[in-house]
Amino acid sequence: MKTMVVDDDKNLADIIAFTFKREGHEVILAEDGNTALQRWRIDKPDLIILDVNIPIPDGFSVCHTIREEENTPIIILTVRSTEEDIIHGLDLGADDYITKPFSPRQLMARVDAVLRRSNREPEVAFRSAGKFQLDLNRHTLRIENNPIIPLTALEFLLMDCLMINNRQIVNPDIIVDYVWGPLGGNKDMVRQLVHRLRTKLSLYHNGTPMIETIPGLGYRLLADQE
Repeated sequence: MKTMVVDDDKNLADIIAFTFKREGHEVILAEDGNTALQRWRIDKPDLIILDVNIPIPDGFSVCHTIREEENTPIIILTVRSTEEDIIHGLDLGADDYITKPFSPRQLMARVDAVLRRSNREPEVAFRSAGKFQLDLNRHTLRIENNPIIPLTALEFLLMDCLMINNRQIVNPDIIVDYVWGPLGGNKDMVRQLVHRLRTKLSLYHNGTPMIETIPGLGYRLLADQE
């Protein structure tokens, strides 16, 4: 499923993008109205997350333009919470309206509701990165044509996090939040889990290290390494 996130706050846009990637979405980013409309016409996203306060033109104008041509589901994000603004956004054709601040969990719950209403709920079964294919339903991993690797629940979540960020350094704090969430974890637990997963992968891939440790920074998956 392809989702476009339109927000000129780069930090927030990156958080939203990571949230959607974690759910198996392909993410397109845009920081202003003109770019958003251009990417919408070229990339034809299945869902749009749209901040109304973007520049040139604003989100309301972008929503109006899109709705005149397509019925792509649109969820508007904004710091504005007045009844007039909410009504205006919905009158322009937005499918939902979320005021900032909000949690990623709240956003995804609203997304699921919008997609159900539009009969476009995603059915993602696999995540792919380089030679790796992760079965999101069975919690197993395959590297090219090697035997299927069964993963524990924690190993699966760690692999999912690393695959979403293939070839990018992932900070241990992000891994703790992704793998353990409210249950809590720490960097020592991350280190042990990485070691366990790295050992398991080496048994299925000729001993080649596939998870790289970057001292002081975090971990990086090399899913396309020979």
